[in-house]
Amino acid sequence: MTNEQTILALASLAQSTRLDTFKLLVAHEPDGLAAGEVSKALGVPHNTLSSHLAILSHAGLISSTRYSRSIVYRANLGRLQDVIVYLLKDCCGGRSEICAPLMADLVPCCPPKETADV
Repeated sequence: MTNEQTILALASLAQSTRLDTFKLLVAHEPDGLAAGEVSKALGVPHNTLSSHLAILSHAGLISSTRYSRSIVYRANLGRLQDVIVYLLKDCCGGRSEICAPLMADLVPCCPPKETADV
């Protein structure tokens, strides 16, 4: 991860509709959402949403897959992780006691689902 990539990712999220879009896609992982569903959920016109999706995609924060006439968008959680790790790489100059509260807040709100053994 570079400074430029980090700035691009953060800049793409520095707009209300794009941030809402990204958060919505994160909430719908791993299945993602069709562009029309995103538009409807956020009340954003299709052509406006298309521009926002392009910016998020260019930053690497979302990906898309075409299914027939529909395009499904998914959050790229790996890219988000890259940005966060890049920002926290040398957290507080190695003083873990300063970063402990921040790291605790990064613990996911919901643990991974257990997979049933077959």
